[in-house]
Amino acid sequence: MKLLVFLLLPYLSLSEVGKNFDQCSRFFLNNDPPRFTPPADDSVQHICQCLWDDSDQKIYLYATLYSTKWKIPIYSAYVFQSHHSIGRCDVWYIEPQLDDNNADPCMSPKGYKRTIGKNQAVNRDYDKSGYDRGHLYPVQHTNNHLSMLATSTLTNAAPQDPSFNQDAWSTHEKDVINDLKDCKEAYVVTGVVPETNIKIPTNKPRVTVSKYYWRATCCLKNNKFTGKGYFGPNNNGRVESLTIAKLQKMLEKDYKEKNININENIIIFPSEPPGRKRPLNGCNQ
Repeated sequence: MKLLVFLLLPYLSLSEVGKNFDQCSRFFLNNDPPRFTPPADDSVQHICQCLWDDSDQKIYLYATLYSTKWKIPIYSAYVFQSHHSIGRCDVWYIEPQLDDNNADPCMSPKGYKRTIGKNQAVNRDYDKSGYDRGHLYPVQHTNNHLSMLATSTLTNAAPQDPSFNQDAWSTHEKDVINDLKDCKEAYVVTGVVPETNIKIPTNKPRVTVSKYYWRATCCLKNNKFTGKGYFGPNNNGRVESLTIAKLQKMLEKDYKEKNININENIIIFPSEPPGRKRPLNGCNQ
C-alpha cells in the first residue's frame, strides 16, 4: 500500500485547479496569498496558470482566484519583471479543469466538449456584447513569449468597458511599468469588483460585468517595501491612486454593500519576508 501511494503521488498533485495555491505560491509576496475570498463558498477556485513549453515541460506563469459563480476572476497575482516588447497574440484559452476534473492540466483552446463553459466564460459570451475581454495580468507586463500567451485566457479576463480599457486603463498599465522598473522585486495583484446586476450576453446572461478594476503593487527597493493601490474607472472614468490600506477598506465596503460574503478582513499582502525594513508607507499601509 505504501508503495502504491508513493507511485501515485505525482498524479495526485497533477491538478492545477483546486482549493489552494500550493503549486504557484511564488507569485505572492513571501509565498502568502491575499486574505481575501469572496464569495466565501465552493464557487471559488484557485488556478495555477500554466502552459507547456517546447520541451513539454509544464511552466507556471501566475496565479488566479476565480469565481465559477460570476465566471470572472476575483484577482490574478504575478511577479513583475523587466518589461520587453514581445508583440501580442489574441488567441483566447479556457481552463479545462474548471468543467472537467479529469481534463488535462493547463489552459488550452476551447475544444468541442459540450460541457465546456458550464463553470467559466467562453468566447461567444463576449461576441457582440459591447465589452472587451479586459486582462487582469496584462500583456504589456510580460517579458517573454510564454507569459504573453498565458495572459490570454478567459480566466484572466472580465467584461470591461472598451473605451476605458483601451485608454485610461492601458495608460495606467504603462505607468505601472515605469513605477516598478527599478524594483529589485515587484509583486502585483490585480482584481475585479463585480457589478452583480449586469451580465453578458444579453440573450443568455452568464458572465458578470466588472464594476471596476483594482491593482496593488509591492516594490522592494533599497531594502524597503513600498506599496501602491489603484482602481478604475472612478466616477470620472479615470484611474485613481490610493494607499493599499484605503483600497482594502474600499473593497470590503463594496463587497458588503452587494451582500457578498467575505470570509475575513481583506489583506492583499499579508506578510513580508523577514529582515526587510518596513516604512510607514509599506505594502499594506
